[in-house]
Amino acid sequence: MKAPLPRPFVHLAWSNLAAQSAEQLSLAAVPLVAVLVLGAGPGEIGFLAAIQTLPFLLLSMPLGVLADRMSRQRLMVASEGLRAASLLVLLALVLASRLGIGWLAVLGFLGAVGTVGFSVAAPALVPALVPRDALAEANGRLELARSAAFTAGPALAGALVAWAGAPTAFVLAAVLSMSAVGLLLRLAEAPRPAASQRHPLLDVRDGARFVWQHELLRPMLMTGAVFNISWFVLQAGYVPYAVRVLGLGAQAVGFTLAMYGAGMVSGALLTSRVVARLPFGRAIQIGPAVAVVAAAAMAATLLVPAASLAALSFFLFGAGPMVWTITTTTLRQSVTAGAMLGRVSAVFLTVNAGARPIGAALGGAVGAAWGEPACLLLALAGFVLQAGIIFASRIAGLHRLPVAAA
Repeated sequence: MKAPLPRPFVHLAWSNLAAQSAEQLSLAAVPLVAVLVLGAGPGEIGFLAAIQTLPFLLLSMPLGVLADRMSRQRLMVASEGLRAASLLVLLALVLASRLGIGWLAVLGFLGAVGTVGFSVAAPALVPALVPRDALAEANGRLELARSAAFTAGPALAGALVAWAGAPTAFVLAAVLSMSAVGLLLRLAEAPRPAASQRHPLLDVRDGARFVWQHELLRPMLMTGAVFNISWFVLQAGYVPYAVRVLGLGAQAVGFTLAMYGAGMVSGALLTSRVVARLPFGRAIQIGPAVAVVAAAAMAATLLVPAASLAALSFFLFGAGPMVWTITTTTLRQSVTAGAMLGRVSAVFLTVNAGARPIGAALGGAVGAAWGEPACLLLALAGFVLQAGIIFASRIAGLHRLPVAAA
C-alpha cells in the first residue's frame, strides 16, 4: 500500500484546484461576454487572447529567477493575490456597466501575471514536498485537479453567463482565487540554502543553456511551442465559429469547451497505466499524436457541422496531451537540479506558453482575413508539425525515467 502524499503537498494540490478553477472560469466567461455583450469577432478575440498571454512571454524568466531565489510559497501567494485583485476589479466594471475590450485586455494581462508566478513556482516546489519515487503520482494529482477545473469551469461559465449574467461568473472566480490564497498560506515550505547573488541574467542564461543543450528537454520544448501556437490559432477562431457557423448558444459552447476538461480528467487517470505498459519515451509521444487526431476531428466540422464532433475534438485535446504534461513534467524534474527548477520551468513557460500570443495573434489575423474555418485548417497543419518534431527526436528510445541530476 502506497504511503499518502505529505500534508504540505495536499495543501498545494487543493490551492492548485481553486486557482485553476478561478482561472478557467474567468477565461471561459471573458470571450463569451466579449462576443455576446460587446459584439466581438475573431479579431477582437484574438487580440484579447494575445494580450492575456503576453505575461508568459515577458515575465516567465524574471519570475523563474525569483522562484529560485526566494520562498516559492510566498511567490505563489503574491501571484494568486494579484489574480484575485484583477477579478474583483473586473467584477466592479461589469456591475458599473463600464466593461470594454480594453479593460478586458488590461485585467486579463494582470491576472495572467499571477498565473505565471504560480506556474513557475509550483513544479519547482513539488520535489521539495514529496520523495522522488512519488513525483509522477504528485504531478498526476496536480494535473487531475487542473483537469477538474477545466471540466467544470467552461460549462459553469457558459451556464452562469446564460442564466444569471456575467457578474455571477466573476464573483465565483474571485471567491475561488481568494480561497487559493488562503490554502497557500497554510503550506509549510522547508528552508532552502541561501540563493546566489549573481546577476539575474547569468541565472537566466544558465537555465536556457541547460534546456537547449539537453537532448531530451530540447525536443520537448520545441514540440510544446508549436503545440501552443496551433492551439491558440484554434482558440482564436473557435468561439465565433461555434456561435456563427455551428449555431451554438452560450451553454452549448461551454459544454464543448468542458469536454476538454473531461478529456484531461481521463488522461490524468490513465497516465499511470500508460506509463506502466509503455516505455517512458513512447508514453511521452502519445500526446502529440492524439493532438493530430483531435485537430482533424475539429476540421471535419467544416464538412459535418456537428457539435458532437467539436466536443470529441476537445475531449481528445484534453486526454492525449494530459499524458504528455504529466510525463514531461516528471522527466523535467528528474533531470534538473533543485536549485535550477524555477528557471527551467520558466524556460518552458517562456517558450511554450509564450508562444501563445503568437498563435492568438496569428489566429485573429487569419480569422479576420479569411474567416474562422481558415483558423481550423491552419491549426491542423501546426499539430501535424509538432507531432513530427517529437517523433523524430531521441525520446522514443527512453525506456524509463532517468536518474535524478546531481
